This record gives sequence, C-alpha cells and structure tokens, in this order.
Amino acid sequence: MSAFLLPLLLTAAQSDTEALERGRAATALFFSADPAPLADTMTPEMLAAIGGRDGVGRLAAEVERIAGREAEVLREAGYREEDFVSYYRLSRFDRAASVTVNWVFAAADGRIGGASVAPSVTPAPTPHEGRRTRAKLRLPFGRPADGGGWYVSWGGRDAISNYHVIAADQRFASDYLLTRGGRFAADGGRRNEDHYCWNQPVLAPAAGRVVSAVDDIADNPRPSVVTLGVPAPGNHVVIAHGKSEHSLIAHFRQGTLAVRVGQRVKAGQLLGLCGNSGNSSQPHVHYHLQTGRSFGEGLGLPAFFNRYEADGVPVERGEPQRGQVVVPAAD
Repeated sequence: MSAFLLPLLLTAAQSDTEALERGRAATALFFSADPAPLADTMTPEMLAAIGGRDGVGRLAAEVERIAGREAEVLREAGYREEDFVSYYRLSRFDRAASVTVNWVFAAADGRIGGASVAPSVTPAPTPHEGRRTRAKLRLPFGRPADGGGWYVSWGGRDAISNYHVIAADQRFASDYLLTRGGRFAADGGRRNEDHYCWNQPVLAPAAGRVVSAVDDIADNPRPSVVTLGVPAPGNHVVIAHGKSEHSLIAHFRQGTLAVRVGQRVKAGQLLGLCGNSGNSSQPHVHYHLQTGRSFGEGLGLPAFFNRYEADGVPVERGEPQRGQVVVPAAD
C-alpha cells in the first residue's frame, strides 16, 4: 500500500513579485560568506528550531559540505498566501543534481518562520508520462453559484508544484480548495465548517462503475489535526472507467456518500459531500487517476480534464496547475 501524502494545503495565491524578491535575498544571504545576519530576520520559534543564531552558519556549512555550491537556478516560484509568503527554488549544485530551497515569511512582519534546504524530491518513475487520458473527464465539482472558484493547491508534474509526484499511484494527483474573494475559509478557518469546501457536492468525473466506496470514517475534529490509524484517503470512492483507468476521489465527509459499490454512475452525478477525513490537513477535494481498483494499487495516470476555465481562460482539455483557480465550463 502506498502512503497517502499529507500536503500543506495553501490558500488562494498567485505568483508574487515580493515573494520572489524576499526569497532571492534570503537565499543569497544564506549562501554568502557570512550567513549569520539571516538570523536577525527569523522568528524566535525558527531560531530555536535551528539551534540559535549560530545555527544558520552551521546549516549553510553543512549544505556546502554535502552539495557544494549553487551552480544554476533551474526554477523558482513565489506565492502570496493569506497569512504568509512562500518561496521555492530548484537549483543544480556542484555535487548534487538538484536541491530545493524553501522560505516561508510571515505576512504580518516578513520574518522567516519556516525554511528547508534539501535534495530535490524525485518524481516517481512511470511509463505513462505521455499517455493520453481515455476517459472523458470533467472536474469533480460544480461551478460555484457565488462566483468563487476552486484553487489548485497542488497540481502539476514537478515537486515544487505538486507534492504528490513522489508516490507512484498519485504521480499526477491534484488537490482543490473552494475560494471566495481570495480566501478559503471564514472566521480564521479554525473549524471544519468554516471552510468553504466543507459540505460541497463532489461529482463523478466521468461515467463508470463504483468499485470501492468507504463512508464510515470520522472526519478529523478540526483542520491541522489528523486522526491517526485510519485509512489514509479517508472516506473515498474509486470509479472504474474502463481501459485500466480508475478515478480516486478522497476525503468525503462521513456518512455523505450517495453511491455504493457496483453502482453505475454518470459524469457529474453526485458522489457525496466534501469533508476532512483521513490524512487531510483541512477540508479539500483530492483527485487522481490510477491503473488500480483500490487505493495504493497500480500506477498513477495523467488526468486531462475537458471543458473548464483556468483563471478565467477557457480550456478545452488540460491539466490543472498549482496556483490556478478553476471552474467547470458554463453549460
């Protein structure tokens, strides 16, 4: 069985110039001859985590010892979130094929509250990289009546944009949060029901037959609190579409499934309501296409959806990418 990845789900965000500038400055200082002043820009909690002010220099020296010096920036991205600004950078080093640098800055005062410098995550190998999706997929949710949209919190084919890529069965997975006015929840999102995703209808992405349905797992009591010892996808549905394609939709609210094993479903048919069950940090919709009939079985497959809008632009067929806000095309 594959491990179900617990992503850090993010609020609605776009690539941000300020995030890029902050991240570049922090990275340059970290890899400079004297990285110690970087400690002045960190929160007390961050300083404690790295072992105090001298910890910055020790970490920089350890990275250089293992990976050498940065030789080429391969890719970078900056995101402005609701409560913080994040920066990701993928670089080639003298003694390492690729290293990922990540800084997280508090939105309130710009201080560094989180960071990582580590060998880049390698996507799971797959023979299906160029495969064309055979099922006629639609997004697994409706078009919000209030003008909101579904933010792609993880989606794409590299580790910066999609945390799932290291898992063979979830190689092309994507996660979605309902956003309204650039926010994903009301009242600070402390309760499951504060999140706009909570209780939203989740729909069949294509016609097929239900081959797995789990509906009896209690939802996590609140966001950021994960119940241990339960099946990782929580309440979920697997639909067989034929030609070895199976949709897995995860994290339904307990007791809300509207389908059963053996049932035939149509594209757009109600499957259940969005919840926060399983290995989930907050209410959201998880989707991936795989060859197997149950969770953790088989390999992930590219999932190309038909007729939707991404950031207001019509897409006839495509793969949602992290940072986009998507909705099904209007009828």
